[in-house]
Amino acid sequence: MVQSEQKNFNNFLYPRSRYHGNVRPECLVFNANLQEFAQKVSYITNLETAGKLSSEEAYNQIHALWKQLKRSKKELGIGNKPSPEVT
Repeated sequence: MVQSEQKNFNNFLYPRSRYHGNVRPECLVFNANLQEFAQKVSYITNLETAGKLSSEEAYNQIHALWKQLKRSKKELGIGNKPSPEVT
């Protein structure tokens, strides 16, 4: 594929939304992790709906992703301290 076509293809498969929260590195990283979680959950649920994954396997995969997201939140310290006001 031509580079611009590859970029468009990647943007289609892995869309990213703008971030509107506190602009701190840990918040930006967590937002990216959250978007990736949502995208993967969408893929898993679509595979389960299409009969390509069992309900139990879909649940197990989503549960593992959730644990990763929780670990990411804890490691980044999101929600542990008050956020400074953005002016």
